[in-house]
Amino acid sequence: MDISAKTDYAIRALLALAERPGGPVSVEVLASAQTLPKKFLEAILSDLRRAGIVTSQRGASGGYTLARPAAEITLGEVFRVVDGPLAEVRGLRPHETAYEGVAKHLPVVWVAVRASLRRVLDETSLEQLRTGALPEQVRELATDPGAWQNR
Repeated sequence: MDISAKTDYAIRALLALAERPGGPVSVEVLASAQTLPKKFLEAILSDLRRAGIVTSQRGASGGYTLARPAAEITLGEVFRVVDGPLAEVRGLRPHETAYEGVAKHLPVVWVAVRASLRRVLDETSLEQLRTGALPEQVRELATDPGAWQNR
């Protein structure tokens, strides 16, 4: 799985917003807080605004705020907004694939891969990530020494 810069930046910006509840936060402050490119971040925040994850306010004291509490925004939701479906195989959803012969069981693996991504990303909120109170299944996966090694 390739996690795009767009997704990485989106989550980092949302975490910065979660750290600053109350008033709107400018793009400049968000970009500076996480060392993100301002123009790219503006485009990402626009996508997040259209999806209802953030709200924006214009003007000198304008900026962005989370549209919902950070505990109600999952990482999976953010992934889907900025990059589309969590898993695709040649443009198809895993359950839409079909193969003949020796590869006929491959769709089961593709669906399992998607399910494992969902288990981590759809069950982890921005608030859990911000505080480090990650779900048990995430902590368990990360404690496997092999998880931290390149293969």
